[in-house]
Amino acid sequence: MNFRGGGLDHRGTAANLNMVAGMMEKKPRILITGIALEASTYSPARTRMQDFVRRDGQEILDQYPFFTPGHPVREAADWLPLVHFRSIPGGAVPSADYAEMKRTILTAVADALEEGPVDGLYFDIHGAMSVDGIDDPEADLLLALRGLLGPDVLVSSGMDLHGNVSWTLAHQLDIPSCYRMAPHEDWLETKERAAANLLERLALPEATRRPIKAWVPVPILLPGEKTSTRLEPAKSLYEEVAVIAGLPGVLDAALWIGYAWADEPRNRAVVMVTGDDADAVARHAGGLAVDMWNRRDEFRFVAPSAPLAECLAAAEASTKRPYFISDSGDNPTAGGAGDVTWTLHRLLEHPPIAAGTLQAIYASIPDAGALEACIAAGVGGSVSVDVGARVDTTQSGPARLDGIVEHLAHGDPVAIDEAVIRVGGLRVIVTRRRKPYHLESDFLRNGLDARTADVVVVKIGYLEPELFAMAADWMLALTPGGVDQDLPRLGHHRIARPMFPFDDGGAAPDLAARLVPASNQPAGVER
Repeated sequence: MNFRGGGLDHRGTAANLNMVAGMMEKKPRILITGIALEASTYSPARTRMQDFVRRDGQEILDQYPFFTPGHPVREAADWLPLVHFRSIPGGAVPSADYAEMKRTILTAVADALEEGPVDGLYFDIHGAMSVDGIDDPEADLLLALRGLLGPDVLVSSGMDLHGNVSWTLAHQLDIPSCYRMAPHEDWLETKERAAANLLERLALPEATRRPIKAWVPVPILLPGEKTSTRLEPAKSLYEEVAVIAGLPGVLDAALWIGYAWADEPRNRAVVMVTGDDADAVARHAGGLAVDMWNRRDEFRFVAPSAPLAECLAAAEASTKRPYFISDSGDNPTAGGAGDVTWTLHRLLEHPPIAAGTLQAIYASIPDAGALEACIAAGVGGSVSVDVGARVDTTQSGPARLDGIVEHLAHGDPVAIDEAVIRVGGLRVIVTRRRKPYHLESDFLRNGLDARTADVVVVKIGYLEPELFAMAADWMLALTPGGVDQDLPRLGHHRIARPMFPFDDGGAAPDLAARLVPASNQPAGVER
């Protein structure tokens, strides 16, 4: 029986969803809640409660088109959206802030339970949140939710493939899934699949609702920039995930790359396959894990990579314009503080840029004080301001910008306010709050036509789709910061060892699948 929305995969249709919904005696009641964050333990920044966007009730449903009235997923259940917290990636969450968000969620769940029992939980998480003093916060939160909901409520989640799945989280999640693309162009499809999978299982008799789960930890820890599905081997590995998910006896399949910039025992790749055929889910989970391990030496950066000086030399020598360079070590979409000035200092000192013979854009650097000075000076005004290194001073101090305010913009939901300061041939976007620049409209809003620039330097890892399409050529600069691509330089010491690429050449790991007990059974121990 397939209980999935139209367009999700070759097995599911809206007609199936409507048919099965009609077979239910009554609509299931399903809660929606969670905390979504990807956080580096190597960044001195902290992601506080006020840094999260809080959504309540209808605001949660409004994020997802499959919760629009009339959509088969929406109509198949009584969805009870409670409270949800989401932040762009950053540093770890202070324990007190996490405790307050956790209390808020548990209070909302307790209130919902007073109105009647629930059948399911749509656990909306990223999977790589770090909290000071807690190694596995997503599992911690779900265990607390289980304490209120009881063992029989079915839990589904569609996670980021850069999340982490510990034995505890694998045990508590009944229906785990994750993205199959990096960049994450399928994130909405995955979120819908997680909802549809939950509906499909709730349509079954209670005794057979919980799928069998196979879990395989793979001792590989790599940055996302080496595991993009644009390239092999991730491309074919994730194609294999999709094939496995469509096989008889299988409900879903998932491969988590894991999150490389946190130093916790759970950080590593994980394969999970769920379904009703124990032999099939174990066999395919183990097979996919072996395939990944055997191809570990094939993982490469998604673009030519080099130290910043080599990237600048290549850009200057190239005739291709615009030439993009990723300032990867301080990528705010991976957990960087976003205000590391190491690269900015070097751009300001680069003779062709300083002389204006090489026209460059730098996006971006957050500094509220400098932004206020730009507003006071106005467009065309001169400013002399120090920017950046207010949070992360580990690499360099603030950078001095002696230049002209060329543009002011207001109202961006993330950056809030923006200013463009021209210093020689460099145009620096200064923001009130840190913001990743992924879209051409981000530049156009600031009066910048990135297509006519010689060089565009963005704080990012692999280029997001619009930038990738804009770039005539590009390189990934191996710069320092909280999400440094040179993992050994960061100094992991709490991850499980041995771990590739930190260790290699020893005995082959045990990649036999572990069958995870159902969430309403004792967890046992990871073996």
